[in-house]
Amino acid sequence: MADPTYKIIELAGSSPTSIEDAIQGAVMRASKTVKHLGWFEVMQTRGHITNGKIDRYQVVLKVGFTLE
Repeated sequence: MADPTYKIIELAGSSPTSIEDAIQGAVMRASKTVKHLGWFEVMQTRGHITNGKIDRYQVVLKVGFTLE
């Protein structure tokens, strides 16, 4: 069997509660349509502030999956 080949996509996830929830939400959503997800790397982390309080967390991820 040949060594696997991977494809990398970029996702942006967001959550009102935490960075971890933003990551989990993006990965869970991608897993509904992309097979063989294998890893992720957080590229950017940011958030939105409303009235001096954190309103939303956002992360940009690279996600890798194995091609069939």
